[in-house]
Amino acid sequence: MYNFLIDSHAHLYAEEFDHDREEMLARARAAGVERFYLPNVDVDSIRPMLDLAAQHPESCFPMMGLHPCSVLADYKSQLQVVENHLFKNPERANFCAVGEIGLDYYWSTEFVTEQQYAFRTQCRWAIKLNLPVVIHARNSLVDLINIVSEPEFLGMKGVFHCFSGDLAQAQKLVELGFYLGIGGVVTFKNGGLDKFIQQLPLDKLVLETDAPYLTPAPYRGKRNEAAYIELVAQRLVDLLKIDYQTIMQQTTANALSLFNHLPQN
Repeated sequence: MYNFLIDSHAHLYAEEFDHDREEMLARARAAGVERFYLPNVDVDSIRPMLDLAAQHPESCFPMMGLHPCSVLADYKSQLQVVENHLFKNPERANFCAVGEIGLDYYWSTEFVTEQQYAFRTQCRWAIKLNLPVVIHARNSLVDLINIVSEPEFLGMKGVFHCFSGDLAQAQKLVELGFYLGIGGVVTFKNGGLDKFIQQLPLDKLVLETDAPYLTPAPYRGKRNEAAYIELVAQRLVDLLKIDYQTIMQQTTANALSLFNHLPQN
């Protein structure tokens, strides 16, 4: 079985790590984290993300997508760049997912129609390429569940990153075949997940940090980093009353399955 942890969602190429990126990766490995999955944000994040993946091809795996908060007036030109990378692949990068995509109504609802268009478009690309989707949902989960329940998207594989819905929504997504990303929120006193996570199947949960964001307790308010995935795992031990080894092995197997990285027999 797997004796390491996976951070299934971390922006380790972000400028917040520019002064100590290698040390941060070393701390993560010391904490037992061996793989890092890197979601893209917009056209400006592609270069640093691919550079990091090229420097650490054995452990850093890039995705390609347009984040909903980056869906602005010029979104079609940005989508074109994403499409070119996915289908023409000028960098010859081996993308593990289409992400980070989704809907975000928290910061602004000015481009809701455009966000929904971009999301559907990128989901179609994922289906065409047989890649999973990594979905960002903020104040938008009802709309997202409705979209992924549409006939053309049934059977699509993916994860709802930083899941923050209720039990019924979680159960609906699991029923649809999605994984749920569990990160620092599960350590927050009023995060809500702790109230029902015991009722969710462990084989549908993956661990994530969203570093440098959403830092778990007791470091909340400081920069998040991949080593803190250990704190998320330990919180699941406390909540689920399951030993650390089982949490590690199952969530790692889940992440490898999600990204089609399970070893072939």
